[in-house]
Amino acid sequence: MTFSVDVAVRGYELDTQGHLNQAVYLQYAEHARWELLRAAGLPQGKLLASGVGPVQLEVRVRYLRELRGGERVRVTCRFDYGTGKTFTLAQQIIKEDGTVAAEITGVAGLLDLTARRLVDDPKGRLAALAGNPDLLTG
Repeated sequence: MTFSVDVAVRGYELDTQGHLNQAVYLQYAEHARWELLRAAGLPQGKLLASGVGPVQLEVRVRYLRELRGGERVRVTCRFDYGTGKTFTLAQQIIKEDGTVAAEITGVAGLLDLTARRLVDDPKGRLAALAGNPDLLTG
């Protein structure tokens, strides 16, 4: 399932050329990931109390179209699981007209905060903790 959240591009997020600063694309992606976890019933406090936390291990951003102040965008997020300790994050930032402004892909895991190691089955662990685990599957 692909989750999404809407964001408005704010003036203070712009660079000297008047378009969204490249680092802010990553902030939008992070915001969407946390909103997905929250919607699934996994706010940050619950994850920490459970002794785990998501970690991003790798990220790639493809900047496709500029974004300017005042534009509204939809930021999507999908977790795609394999069989190991990591999973793939697939995200897009989409303009109101449907144009994809950026694609963000990454590799993430779920860190055991005591052992400081990735958990063996992040999908299973997240699903067991979530109130709405269906949101967490790609």
